[in-house]
Amino acid sequence: MTAPEQPEQAAQWVWLARIRRPQGRKGEVFADILTDFPEKFAERRRLWLLPDPAPPASPTPAKTTPAKTIPVPREVELLAHWLHKGGIVLHFAQSDSISAAEALAGLIVAIPFAGRAPLADDEVYVADLIGCTLYDVAKMETAKMDAAPIPIGQIEDVDRTAGPVALLVVRSPGSTEEILIPFAKSYLRTLDLAAKRVEMALPEGLTDLNAPGKS
Repeated sequence: MTAPEQPEQAAQWVWLARIRRPQGRKGEVFADILTDFPEKFAERRRLWLLPDPAPPASPTPAKTTPAKTIPVPREVELLAHWLHKGGIVLHFAQSDSISAAEALAGLIVAIPFAGRAPLADDEVYVADLIGCTLYDVAKMETAKMDAAPIPIGQIEDVDRTAGPVALLVVRSPGSTEEILIPFAKSYLRTLDLAAKRVEMALPEGLTDLNAPGKS
């Protein structure tokens, strides 16, 4: 899986990383990895910086506002990169100081959609999951009588930092709370990206267990 695309330009961009903060004194930045192919950074020299349409809340916001100070999308040249503490450090030719790196905080590192890496038959891009509706079909498999798929909610994001299995961040209609669903192959039954529909056979009680405030 790789990163979600910018909603307004979903057909144009694939997200690879989200810049968090400066790292070092020569303009390097630390970023969250939003791709299952971080090794591909070694093959990429031309990248683009995009605004994050829904930036996460931060207790220490950037000193500058990237959307106002930097024209985006903006093409940049990647000089160097290395993995660091669960993320990645990126050094762009256009960033040569701490202040320049600070101005990049909050931006998304992306490539054109046409340049994304090919996937195996059992893989899917996170970008393709965002906006899909998740249905639970467990009762259809176990019930003796006819049962309909149960809509759980819309997939808003994918958390790849929690462990070996990515977590689908799902929100039910009218709810302010998120439900976290492991995107495990053993649960997956149908993936219809054209119809924006994901069907999974979820263990009983999983949606309650992984809802905030539940135990």
